[in-house]
Amino acid sequence: MKCKVIVVSLVSSSINASFDFANEGQANSTSFFRFEKRMESLSETIWDVLISGTGLQQSLLALALSRSGKKILHVDRNDYYGGPDAAFGLQEAESAAPFFSNASITQETAADAADSHASPSPTLSFSRAYSLSLSNQLIYARSRLLPLLVSSKLYHQLEFQAVGSWWIYDAVLDKDKVISSGNDESSSSLQLGTLRRVPTGREDLFADRSIDLRATRALGRFLKFVGDYENHQDVWEPYGSSSVSNFLFERFAIPSALQIPILAISGSVHTPGKTPTASALPRIARHLRSIGVFGPGFGAVVPKWGGSAEIAQVACRASAVGGGVYVLNSGIEAIHNQTSPVTSGNVQHLIRVRLGNGEEVSTRWVVGSEIEDPGNNNEHASGTSLDDQVACLRSIYIVSSPLASLFPALGDGSTLPAGAVVYFPSSTMSSLTQHHDLEGCPPVYINVHSSDTGECPVGQCVLYGSIQDEVGVDHSLLDLAVRRLLVCANGENTPEILFTMRYTQHSVGSRQLSDQSEPTDIQDKRRIIMLPPPSSDLVFDDGVLDRVRGAWESIMGDIGNGSPVGDFMEFEDRERFPDDGD
Repeated sequence: MKCKVIVVSLVSSSINASFDFANEGQANSTSFFRFEKRMESLSETIWDVLISGTGLQQSLLALALSRSGKKILHVDRNDYYGGPDAAFGLQEAESAAPFFSNASITQETAADAADSHASPSPTLSFSRAYSLSLSNQLIYARSRLLPLLVSSKLYHQLEFQAVGSWWIYDAVLDKDKVISSGNDESSSSLQLGTLRRVPTGREDLFADRSIDLRATRALGRFLKFVGDYENHQDVWEPYGSSSVSNFLFERFAIPSALQIPILAISGSVHTPGKTPTASALPRIARHLRSIGVFGPGFGAVVPKWGGSAEIAQVACRASAVGGGVYVLNSGIEAIHNQTSPVTSGNVQHLIRVRLGNGEEVSTRWVVGSEIEDPGNNNEHASGTSLDDQVACLRSIYIVSSPLASLFPALGDGSTLPAGAVVYFPSSTMSSLTQHHDLEGCPPVYINVHSSDTGECPVGQCVLYGSIQDEVGVDHSLLDLAVRRLLVCANGENTPEILFTMRYTQHSVGSRQLSDQSEPTDIQDKRRIIMLPPPSSDLVFDDGVLDRVRGAWESIMGDIGNGSPVGDFMEFEDRERFPDDGD
């Protein structure tokens, strides 16, 4: 059975391109496929590469290696694909706990609904109607990931939806402007804030009558500058290590209140005073340069059916077709070096690995991720010790409304976007919390996904909240922001929160990752590569591709005895996967 869908085309610049996809199994990406090709005994084969974990980085590497004619064994200690990038139905959501600390799940039961409402209350649908993503990063149109998905032919099995409007939440500090909210456990009323859209370019900026002419001109000068900032190093380099807030005020006379839209699109998880100019400018430029590439009014997309989990699974699927062998529910227990003779009479150094299922295998290379630490006794090769890692508080909410007001049409004849971003500035969060120790509260980002993403049933939507973990910050701040967003978006008809999953993600911040363009071996002779944990950023980090390519080049150069390794992820079309009924 096939369904016709409207998706963002990665080959053309039109959002109206159509592709046919089989719809079976896509309601829940965690069960979309299972490749567990088992041989009589894994130990009878000398593997070229053993990859541990099926996160996005490992899955892309497995695909890159699968077309080389080498023997690839890909294992995962979990019984599902994706690792920290996985997506889950409701019943499987607890499987995320091994990857995150402080994980908890709450949902409204039928009894709760009956007790709290006289009329029938909205309820959750069946488990597989949901695909809750642990990695819901935006992918900008200018990201290097999208051309790679085209050159590797993965785009045939992927769908993308547009992320449309970016919104800023402004708190109303007038205590008389409150409405009742049964969802707020700490108060019987909520201040009614407002949402305003972030301008997508100079035309939107000059059409905004709420900004006076002098400020509009200052913002216009900055937008012109940032579009070509690389060629104006004399302007920004003296401010490179200082805050972007200071740079915007001193160089462009933009007051702090008007800096908020700029800070929002920078994607910075830090307060304005802790966001360096050198890191903010490329992020702002990336956002602005991506707008209009695939269609009017938007510059980012999200993969349908579960974010990065879908890309990881499709990569594993293609790797298996290319000859990769997959074993789930059996990770690496221990790693040992040994020297073994081969039939040619030469001597090669092989790595002996014991898997979780008790089997021992021999391989020339081992690749893993620090988050799984495969048999490495907590020795972190990429230079990111646990002390270097950062923590991000995350919450996933299912709400009983489509929140249609957050997804306005982007232009005449364009389709409705399926994603939106709501930004709660540091200043707003500090005023809402009314805690003196949180005057420097980090901002909150909420990614809102409609049912068009395939992550929830029609009539509901999924909210992904995140905030940097700092002193005095906890998940209650995300709950606070979500409640205010729901009140603001729907007014008196405040939607119900049907499901909440809270957890803490330990990862590497963008500033640490920027110094790690390539993976580092634990010991060159051991040929063990450790990849850093996933980034906690709002946006996909293109540095992932550099690290995957670095691992690929190291392995291919060694296995090929220094022979040319060819083009990275440049594949010819193979026969398409058959649809049911073909």
